[in-house]
Amino acid sequence: MAAPEGQKQEIDIYSSSDIVLVRKTVRTWAIELGFSLVDQTKIITASSELARNTLTYGGGGTLTLEVIEVGYRQGLCLVFSDRGAGISDIELALKDGYTTGGGLGMGLSGTKRLMSEFEISSRVGEGTQVKIIKWK
Repeated sequence: MAAPEGQKQEIDIYSSSDIVLVRKTVRTWAIELGFSLVDQTKIITASSELARNTLTYGGGGTLTLEVIEVGYRQGLCLVFSDRGAGISDIELALKDGYTTGGGLGMGLSGTKRLMSEFEISSRVGEGTQVKIIKWK
């Protein structure tokens, strides 16, 4: 699967096997874009966490992958969207240690630290969208 500039791909996330597909696809794109092994690992880790959140807390949703270019910079943009319950307090959800699911509470905050850019928007009762970008 080639990932030339401007190419997009969408993956549905409705089962644990879809999370595996997300990891494999993101890995392939990161390799083809020439990211270092360290950055590949960061991108795959972040995407795996967000895919799991999309399934667990959002009831499923989608990942849209896109190669982006701004000036001389090339990057990988990943957008995770769901139509779940939403997040009532995003600031709290981004704090280390905060969890609603019994985990370590490092998911969103950890993901934010792994990526170059991180944006989250959510509306209670409507769902959540998380956009992450890793620049080369």
